[in-house]
Amino acid sequence: MTNFVWPTILIINAVLVLLVGLFVLWKLHKDKKSGYPTKDERTIKISGRAAIGTYWISLAFMVSLAMFKIFGTEFLALPELDAGWAIIAIMLVSGISNALLNWYYSRKGDL
Repeated sequence: MTNFVWPTILIINAVLVLLVGLFVLWKLHKDKKSGYPTKDERTIKISGRAAIGTYWISLAFMVSLAMFKIFGTEFLALPELDAGWAIIAIMLVSGISNALLNWYYSRKGDL
């Protein structure tokens, strides 16, 4: 794994992003052509409520990371948290919570 070059990984990532983008555009075009609206009142309300919930969950997670940094490293002698891993964790918590809240509110019925 140490002999693996970074430019290869970056090229693979760029190709994957382009393929996913093309798939999303194709799906939107297909749905629009078949008569499905991309946004209606219900989906806008669901997306808004999920975004608000994601904001609060992400904020609580970031505050807990800050508390870990302050109290864990200063008073309890726990290992230091690397900034890169903290950013990755925040992005994962935000993305997963938004997806789960969108799924939950879309199955809930009337909001």
